[in-house]
Amino acid sequence: MTPVDPVDAETGLLAPGWAGSPAASATSDTAYLRALLDAEAALTRAQASLGLAPAQAATAVTEAAGSGRFDPRDLAVRARAGGNPVIPLVADLTKAVGAEYGPYVHQGATSQDIMDTATMLVAVRALSLVLADLEHTQGALARLAAHHRDTVMPGRTLTQHAVPTTFGLKAAGWRSLVLDARDRVRAVRDGLPVQLGGAAGTLAAFTVYGSADPRALTDAYARELSLVSPELPWHTLRTPIADLAGCLAFAAGALGKIAVDVLTLSRTEIAEVAEGTGGGSSAMPHKANPVRATLIAAAARRAPQLAATLYGSLAAEDERPAGAWHAEWEPLRDLLRLVGGSARHAAELAEGLRVNTDAMREHLGLTHGLIVSERLAAELAPVLGRARAKELLTEAARRTHAEGRSLAELLAEEPELKDLDLDGLTDPTRYTGSAETLTDRALERS
Repeated sequence: MTPVDPVDAETGLLAPGWAGSPAASATSDTAYLRALLDAEAALTRAQASLGLAPAQAATAVTEAAGSGRFDPRDLAVRARAGGNPVIPLVADLTKAVGAEYGPYVHQGATSQDIMDTATMLVAVRALSLVLADLEHTQGALARLAAHHRDTVMPGRTLTQHAVPTTFGLKAAGWRSLVLDARDRVRAVRDGLPVQLGGAAGTLAAFTVYGSADPRALTDAYARELSLVSPELPWHTLRTPIADLAGCLAFAAGALGKIAVDVLTLSRTEIAEVAEGTGGGSSAMPHKANPVRATLIAAAARRAPQLAATLYGSLAAEDERPAGAWHAEWEPLRDLLRLVGGSARHAAELAEGLRVNTDAMREHLGLTHGLIVSERLAAELAPVLGRARAKELLTEAARRTHAEGRSLAELLAEEPELKDLDLDGLTDPTRYTGSAETLTDRALERS
């Protein structure tokens, strides 16, 4: 990795979700410039390895690329003239290399070769950081799931109490999504290719410079950068970008599911979970806001639209499109940053999450036993008949709400049910189905 001046112009003032995160550094203008320079130097080294450039040229280009004399802000302004930063960078790098070996800079390549390859480098480096945080997250969630395997809580559907579940199963479900995201991100990262096609994807100029086997050059280029050698130049075959869009949008949504659950369960009136260290309020000293979950949820809401722009760029005309390629750069970087920030916050959230088991148990009784009405309908049908059981439970539910009495107490008044263990049948902690077994099974996944 070529060293470049570490000072970044971007501070993330309006982006607390990713500001200061490892992913922010890995996707900064400085990091992108580093990747562009790495791509240029690697191309010259690849050509030298095949005898298409002097070994001294490879050394000279690599040393110049690592000199730190390139200014991202200056390149950005000058990029306006040609529509991308590679054009002014090639001029500056050629000058830095000097007259003797300068002609070997960018030999045979086009701007998109370098820009796309640099984008793949930035993505690989950022995704490696994301993967590390996803691993931390899944590990913390696995511990939560195991510890709370038998912690019973209300299951909620359409915002209302449904039937009992366990917090262990909920945490295991969160972890399953994180592992799905990890596997998708890893597969995409490990398949990202270099780009090498020349002006229109035919590799024609490289043959002029002596390459008898253009595929060998692509392979050598890929080896230099530890990227994949593609079957074809992909100037307008944007599968790698679409793959990135998909895995990043999925990861944002997977982490978003955890966040929205935490936001719901940490409401003051629910308080079944709480972030380990909440955020403060500028006006209300008593508040400890679930800031990490909030920022993760915000990223999950933005990610699909960013991915949509990248998918829209699949319709890229000719051998290089006017606009579709250019439209990819910012939303892809935004996605990498959002997911990188979310993964960092998710790891911290999972590590520090506090679980209020007393509140969970207390809430099981809020409906006075109606949370197990599904079980009672199944248990009473053989005794009373299906129609009578439904009629009795409907009336008991009405009376439970109206009179504030428990379902078990009301059913005990029915002579037909005198031989049933109504206390046991209406105990929410004894109606969790296969939650514990499902949790165990989910935790077997590595």
